[in-house]
Amino acid sequence: MEVVVFGISLGHLTVLLLAALFVLGPERLPGAVQWLADAVRRVRDLASAAQRRLETELEPEFRELRKPLPDLRPLDPATTLRRFLDEVPPSSPPALVAASSPPAIDPDAT
Repeated sequence: MEVVVFGISLGHLTVLLLAALFVLGPERLPGAVQWLADAVRRVRDLASAAQRRLETELEPEFRELRKPLPDLRPLDPATTLRRFLDEVPPSSPPALVAASSPPAIDPDAT
């Protein structure tokens, strides 16, 4: 069974750590790891702050969007169509235009 962390297998992670050790050296590696951890923490904090701000600013709109969802949960087309047809008032048939005079003909158009 292969262990996967952040989409990277344990073997690949080991190779990356060894390469970092050779490139940075044992003196600079702890500082680089600390910098990377701080950067990840800052990005995570920014993302969670943005998510909280969006939730607080857009919550009324989301609440309005969620209202009709329970009506659509069954997803039965026949029931949904019947419900829609019950809500729409019947329209009157289109009025027929009385042909009291022949239509005007544009002599320039022919």
